[in-house]
Amino acid sequence: MRAQFVLSEISVGLRRNLTMTFAVIVSVALSLALFGGSLLMREQVNTMKGYWYDKVNVSIFLCNKNDAESDPNCAKGAVTADQKDEIKTDLDKMPIVDKVQFETADEAYTHYKEQFGDSPLADSLTPDQMQESFRIKLKDPEKFEVITSAFSSRPGVQEVQDQKGLLENLFNLLNGMNYAALGVMALMLVVALMLIVNTVRVSAFSRRRETGIMRLVGASSFYIQMPFIMEAAFAGLLGAFGACLILLVGRYFLIDHGLALSEKMQLINFIGWEAVLSVLPLVLAIGLLMPALAAFFALRKYLKV
Repeated sequence: MRAQFVLSEISVGLRRNLTMTFAVIVSVALSLALFGGSLLMREQVNTMKGYWYDKVNVSIFLCNKNDAESDPNCAKGAVTADQKDEIKTDLDKMPIVDKVQFETADEAYTHYKEQFGDSPLADSLTPDQMQESFRIKLKDPEKFEVITSAFSSRPGVQEVQDQKGLLENLFNLLNGMNYAALGVMALMLVVALMLIVNTVRVSAFSRRRETGIMRLVGASSFYIQMPFIMEAAFAGLLGAFGACLILLVGRYFLIDHGLALSEKMQLINFIGWEAVLSVLPLVLAIGLLMPALAAFFALRKYLKV
């Protein structure tokens, strides 16, 4: 009988505040979708780091004739065969080096044409303008500075470049976008909490006569508060289901039928469905508990029982 009464009160409360309840559901759905998306973005960045950091190389670019005329690092002239042999020998002796690959100017030109063949500059370049280079795979990518200090000032060396540093700029951008999403999520969460509190206040005011009668017949505070709390929890749970749907649909269309099919994105290791599914229980739990707790504390102030 008590359960039936509580359920009937929940139904009455939802019908009386239908528009505000809908606003709560939408706000919770959007805020939790941003929260789940931020968690997945962080997981994606970590996945990309683990994938790419294992493949990055340190590149030692060698001076060519064009560099000797324009680059201060190549003031002593283009690299000689003896200098290349000396660099190769010293690299082979270093314990932190896992693998060394030499790329000729012709190979560099071929790779450039494969990657940037559509660029207007591609037709104006010739193989003799490309730089020879050593591509070095380190056992520990964090030891890049050892290579820099040993070879950056050598005759014939134009530049020592760490590809990890280039990737860091991308990852920093992605992390910045993630923090921005978290900021928007926090704002949406505040809006949702304010809507929940106002919805509970309106619901409590519209049923002040019923709650007064319940107090007179000796109903406990928890029993009087329960319908209001469950109304908020139900609305929040619907919003959480909406957020889960947004995450699932977003993963399906954005990655499976979007980015993953693009030729330019083939080298990116995207997160799988297991990562998305692991976030959903947390989203549902927050969607259920957050409105319930907000309603509970709001009732302590606005519902005198």
